[in-house]
Amino acid sequence: MKPFVFKLAALSAALVVAGCGGDSDQLPFVTGTAATGAAMANAAVTVKCASGPTTTGTTAADGSFYITLAGGQTAPCMVQATKGGLTLYSFTNALGRVNVTPISDLVVSKALGSDPSAAFASFDSTKGATISAGLTTAAAYVNTQVVALTGSSPPGDLLSANFKVGDANDKVLDALTASLSTAGKSVYDLRNSAVFGASLTTSLNRGTLKTSAVVLATLPKAAFASLAALTGPAKCDVKVVKLNYNTIGVAGESTNASGVMLVPTGSDTCNAPTALVAYAKGTDVSKPRTLANPADGETQLLAGVYAAQGYAVVATDYLGFADSAYSYHPYLHADSEASSVIDSIRAARNAAVTAGASLNGKVMLTGYSQGGHSSMAAHRAIERDNAAEINVVGGAHLAGPYNLSGSFKVTQAVAGAQFFIPYLVTAWQKVYGNIYKNVSDAFKAPYASYIENLLPNPTLGYTSLAYDTSTNPPTLWLPGALGETPNQARDAVFQAAFITDVQTNNNSPAYLAAKKNDLLGWTPKAPVLLCGGAGDPTVPPAVQQNVMKADFDSRGLKNVTSVDVDATIQALYGVSGKAPTDPTSPAFSQYYGSYHGTYEPPLCAAQAKGFFDTVK
Repeated sequence: MKPFVFKLAALSAALVVAGCGGDSDQLPFVTGTAATGAAMANAAVTVKCASGPTTTGTTAADGSFYITLAGGQTAPCMVQATKGGLTLYSFTNALGRVNVTPISDLVVSKALGSDPSAAFASFDSTKGATISAGLTTAAAYVNTQVVALTGSSPPGDLLSANFKVGDANDKVLDALTASLSTAGKSVYDLRNSAVFGASLTTSLNRGTLKTSAVVLATLPKAAFASLAALTGPAKCDVKVVKLNYNTIGVAGESTNASGVMLVPTGSDTCNAPTALVAYAKGTDVSKPRTLANPADGETQLLAGVYAAQGYAVVATDYLGFADSAYSYHPYLHADSEASSVIDSIRAARNAAVTAGASLNGKVMLTGYSQGGHSSMAAHRAIERDNAAEINVVGGAHLAGPYNLSGSFKVTQAVAGAQFFIPYLVTAWQKVYGNIYKNVSDAFKAPYASYIENLLPNPTLGYTSLAYDTSTNPPTLWLPGALGETPNQARDAVFQAAFITDVQTNNNSPAYLAAKKNDLLGWTPKAPVLLCGGAGDPTVPPAVQQNVMKADFDSRGLKNVTSVDVDATIQALYGVSGKAPTDPTSPAFSQYYGSYHGTYEPPLCAAQAKGFFDTVK
């Protein structure tokens, strides 16, 4: 690290304030150093205190800063230093010296128990009190974790100790930066673990292969002839590669997930360096299912639409499925969906040599249904935390539930509500622990006796969950086989008071959890495509896609396109080219029963492929 040469004026001012009595004319100030192991030269520094205006400044070439507080600011204060794509945070309970480093960022993250950027955006005395109360525990945690990563303990106060050239503090920062560089990770990965008090070593292992990648099969171009009308003739054969990789759970704990990598092969063009499409699958209720199966319909769609056209693909099975040791699936939990997708990208890069893939560094994100929520959550997280590592050039998010809290306010249940809502409620109960006090407060008998461990299921799929003919008499694990409307199916499972509370009480735990997992309010840098069908009875665009597009539009974004494939679905599958209107007719049941799961996915996938062709 370059020597820290503090400005003489700053040093003199600090000595005056520290001296007996001080100087009554000396204005309060914040001074310190912003560094990562090298000085953060010319970094923007922002100070927000419990009272008084926000104040800004710039670091010198050695990372030092001195900011006068002339607006009556009072401690505690948060300090932010930003340079390029890196933003770090620190905290002080008293005006004076405070450093901004990866170590200070980890201390603040642990003390808050949340991402410090959110606290900084609306910093006040309450947030200051929260950080202050957690500082001792946070400092002890960070010290222990840094020793585990670097072998050295940073001496002195982790937020305000003086730096000297080549001293222990300097060397610890250098060693920490080296550990991150070796692992290909950023301080943001460490921050995510610090929020939960998890092992920082776990962060460095994310995306490494738990077991060696295995090539399962090579699918010939001829296997994709049925998709030619959507994508044109297949250009490449496709290798199907099984992945098992290290990732994190909802509390930053070490775990694993499995998935598949699809690699174009067969000609010089197919073997050339290519972009990587990271895909997130739709809602799945079958726990053993993996996309690392050449015969799986979703895998074949990915192979035909993307890999056979020259793109490498990686697709995660998510936490709690297939080879994952995680004890449950955190359904529609945005942060863990994002980490599963992000770590699948890392796993694909680590498996590239074994898979025979040549990746050019560009990444596209896509997913369908639940996967649309997952891919957008990953897109948001990468641009916020991992932009230097993962070059996202486009995101195609397809038929996803981006506006979960808004969907809770809709009184008409969606098709499949008897699966999706219990899945959501029981998963969030496991994540947050407060959705209900007793399972019978939310669910009616007999469902309350087994619903918490029903989904995903080790033996049953959608059809069998509604009508399991393997038992005598057949078991109705969930309603839906006897012609119930979506509302009737939902109301058969849930207590009426629970549904009313979710729909009308903005302070209900379920509604607040939905707000946490909404994807509204972020601003993508890379181009975005939204796709869906206006007639979708499961993820209605009027509640999801259109609201998401309006949210993007409200910030004046010009890089977001929204596509409606309903006209094509009507033309291909409707009655005389129109959606059937008689709800008692078999045609109506067939059309809307197949809309979201069968008709819509390939059409939106083709839209995504065309979009990727323009940004690759």
